[in-house]
Amino acid sequence: MSSILNFPQVLLTDFFAGRDVGSMDGVTVVTPNRRLAATLKREFDRTRSAEVISAWDSADILPISTFIERFYEDALYSAQASHLPALLRPAQEQVLWEDAIARSDTGTVLLAVAEAARLAREAWQLAHAWRLTPQLANFPLNEDGKAFRDWSRYYEETTHRARQTDRARLCNLVAELCLRPEIKKPRRLICYGFDIITPQQASLLVKLEDAGCEVMLAQPQPQRSSQNPGSRRVQYDDAGEEIYHAAAWARARIEANGSARVGVVVPAFSEHRSTILRIFSSMMEPDIQRSLPGAAKRVLPFNASLGKTLASYPLINAAFLILELGKGEIGFERTSLLLRSPFLSGGETEMAQRARLDAQLRNRTEPTITLERLLALIEREHDGKSCPVLARVLIAYAEFRKVKLRGSQAPSALARVISEVLRIMGFPGERALDSAEYQILKKWHEVLADFAALDGVMPHSSYGKALSRLRHMAAEVLFQPETPDVPIQILGVLEAAGMTFDHLWVMGLSDEAWPPQPRPNPFLPIELQQAAALPQGSAGASLALASRLTKAWFSAANEVILSHPRHGDGRDGRALAPSPLIADIAVCELELPDYANHRDLIHRAGRLERIKNDEAPAIDAGNGASGMANGGMAVIKDQAACAFRAFAIHRLGASGTKAPGIGLDAMQRGILVHHVLAQVWGQLKTKNALDAMSDDDLGAMLMQAAKDATAHIHRDRPTTLSGRFAVIEQRRLVRLAHEWLNEDKKRNDFAVIAIEDKRSIEIGGLELTTRLDRVDELSDGRRIVIDYKTRAPSVSAMLGERPEEPQLPLYLITAEPAAVAVAFAQVKAGEMRFTALARDGDLLPGGKALGESRLADQHESWEDLVAAWHADLARIAADFIGGNAKIDPKTYPHTCRYCDVRSVCRIYERAGKEFTEQEEEG
Repeated sequence: MSSILNFPQVLLTDFFAGRDVGSMDGVTVVTPNRRLAATLKREFDRTRSAEVISAWDSADILPISTFIERFYEDALYSAQASHLPALLRPAQEQVLWEDAIARSDTGTVLLAVAEAARLAREAWQLAHAWRLTPQLANFPLNEDGKAFRDWSRYYEETTHRARQTDRARLCNLVAELCLRPEIKKPRRLICYGFDIITPQQASLLVKLEDAGCEVMLAQPQPQRSSQNPGSRRVQYDDAGEEIYHAAAWARARIEANGSARVGVVVPAFSEHRSTILRIFSSMMEPDIQRSLPGAAKRVLPFNASLGKTLASYPLINAAFLILELGKGEIGFERTSLLLRSPFLSGGETEMAQRARLDAQLRNRTEPTITLERLLALIEREHDGKSCPVLARVLIAYAEFRKVKLRGSQAPSALARVISEVLRIMGFPGERALDSAEYQILKKWHEVLADFAALDGVMPHSSYGKALSRLRHMAAEVLFQPETPDVPIQILGVLEAAGMTFDHLWVMGLSDEAWPPQPRPNPFLPIELQQAAALPQGSAGASLALASRLTKAWFSAANEVILSHPRHGDGRDGRALAPSPLIADIAVCELELPDYANHRDLIHRAGRLERIKNDEAPAIDAGNGASGMANGGMAVIKDQAACAFRAFAIHRLGASGTKAPGIGLDAMQRGILVHHVLAQVWGQLKTKNALDAMSDDDLGAMLMQAAKDATAHIHRDRPTTLSGRFAVIEQRRLVRLAHEWLNEDKKRNDFAVIAIEDKRSIEIGGLELTTRLDRVDELSDGRRIVIDYKTRAPSVSAMLGERPEEPQLPLYLITAEPAAVAVAFAQVKAGEMRFTALARDGDLLPGGKALGESRLADQHESWEDLVAAWHADLARIAADFIGGNAKIDPKTYPHTCRYCDVRSVCRIYERAGKEFTEQEEEG
């Protein structure tokens, strides 16, 4: 910066007002960033408007990077055009750096070539901006430095052969062009708000002055003296509390003066961006109703300078979901987002149908899915009729994929393919986009155009690699939709440079955050970065820059608040001290209004009224109780566990969604076992037949049953049960069934008289449909009701006023009242056994009669037990019919742990911390 210290200093307000130094005609103002340029333009227009001028020429105010590019573009229309190199776009630069690294010996061992290329691009730009390139030739380099030198030589040779240049070298090119008389230059150039001017920029300014352009420097006019003790320091417990008070302060200032300019500067803005926007939105718009879908959106009085990556916006994420579906396999969770997205054809009109489709597909799909598999599942579930628009566009997409997404193509051709895929899927949806979404879509088209321009630097590519490249490009673009001029600006420290306000709050000034930690580039020698005083090249340079910025804040507004948290984020809550740059300012307390949040507004709106809501309308038996209770015997089980669960699931139709998992879950494995044993006993019928069958014949029967069982599951889960996986599962089933049949051989003679028996039953006025695995009849006519389990519960689970496992007792009293035993058959390798309640002790191996068991004290006889079951289960059924929907889990929190509807009853909110702790312990 020393080379331009002799340039004259001026006040920019004099130019705005047209005083002393002439008008803005022929004057160009350059700024260090785009936001400051936009702010100056608005200030210029306000100044002219205040002078009661009806029309005026627009001020030529722009960032210095844009000024340099415009200078180059103007030269393209001069006689020098044929001699000028082509300017690479950032995406083209990235491709060339990746190619340089990939072709080198050092690049072959790198796992993240793209990330290394980004750092190499940054090093290349820094080396040119700070004139380090000549020194690198003879400087002793470490391994990283030598690798960068080799990559740079290849990159430079490649661009030289192709007559290309980049933004790192553009300033040097423009500096030479400005000496040519035929190149148009501004009459006067004002550099406003620069705290740092690189040697490369300084050289350009000197060349402009030599070419006859008057170069001047301008700094923001202080709002007050930097020695004014009006700056105040405040501290809060943590970052959240600090942000909340900053938001309350900003709201109070604009309520006191609607035309006030309020600035909020955050050194680590990117780390706290989402929290800051959430708290400021809640503070400025406490009525949450305005943020609900379909509500009219009003412009909030604040704007954030740092945008999000383009790929993180829902609209662009939906575009990538569409494109990924055509690449091959895609995670079902991402497919689920696509199915429910509003940004494709029919997203609004079929919203409810697609949500139901998503819930149903979760029961059948794998963790990953393809476009063709998705279409097959939709066709199987609904025959394509419930979501006709979705089915139609997916079919068109599948046909297009077969023709256009194969092989290798040029980037420009792939860009057209990508646009066509999005068009086929109806992107960006049927509803009108709001202003922000429209701007995001426009930026997406710009990124896609940049991708199409890669033809000159990238050979043909596959669709998958092209999609990966496009995603990286979208992830590198930081984008913030434009908003109307608002009074509150939330800025990072560099965006705030050169700006003035009426009120300024700078937050997060702890000793850990300010001065910021240095971030030297690993490919440039540390010694060179320190000697050149790169802003982030060393601790000393970071401190010097932070000191200058802090000093500038003191005079940037009439009111300046500096804040810091006392504790860090996270569970450790480490103690923090104020930054040494503000530690000498006394701590004070701010008096701020107590603004109500949305909950407080609701409570203040009226008087609380308590309503008893644990009783639902009774089921009218005359209209058919069975029609109101879907779920078979699960109705009784759920009612016994918690009345609200039964009401929500079986009357309201509530259900949880399932996350597709890898392989078979416990329920599916149990279904396979049930299917094999049902088929085997369907053929054997009696124990005598089992005893008479040879091992070979029995093995063949079991293998056929296992194949039939896996084939049944294969229709729903083709990836899970196919090829070797199916063979392995069949062998497991054969071994498991064979071991269980050996357990059956230990019993006295019996016949299996019912298998997978489906019956309609009635209990307490409630009609249900039930299915039980098996009923055995002994040679003397006694019957046993059996249910297979891979892990059998204890007999106590069938007892009590609210039994956890009521299906066996319920089946006995309604369908097999003469049975003298109920038993869970635990079919588990190495742990085969019966868990039974029986009238007699000789019914099952190792069994005891009820009168001989520890339950004899509770029930005098088998008949007494059956009568108790009948009374308890009838009462449970009557409760369900009567509308009992009380939130009353039998065993809290165990009953609630895996309940699908606990988010509806919200018991964990009522129980609070106790529920969470017990759930984690369990």
